[in-house]
Amino acid sequence: MHNTIYNQRGAGLIEVLVTVLILGTSLLALAALQSKSLQYNHSAYLRSQANILAYDILDRVRINRKNVGSYNQKMDAAKPAGGTVASNDIRDWLTTIETMLPGADGAVTCDANSLCTVEIQWAEQSSSGEKTEEQGSFVYTTQI
Repeated sequence: MHNTIYNQRGAGLIEVLVTVLILGTSLLALAALQSKSLQYNHSAYLRSQANILAYDILDRVRINRKNVGSYNQKMDAAKPAGGTVASNDIRDWLTTIETMLPGADGAVTCDANSLCTVEIQWAEQSSSGEKTEEQGSFVYTTQI
């Protein structure tokens, strides 16, 4: 009898399956990482917008410093009807908040010592763009 030894050529089916499994798992992990990255980036964007909007109302209060007490606005309260500079500022600010942040509302509290606190709340969104149960919040306190 004649024994012939054949050299292996190419890859076996098991090696190809293991490679595909590793590659598929890696691609799924990268997709999940990208999705979370987008979600965190959007959350940071909303927080930056809230920061800018808080500075906006505080600058309006500083301009109308003699009427600091007129800027008090509770969370979930109706928008002021207008008539004074302060009520117009609050109404415009609340409208801007609703436009810029999803499901947002704001509050301003100024005391007799001209210490003002601005609070803005909004609904966070998932990576698919749907609103979640999580609530974003930004609070800023400063002396006017």
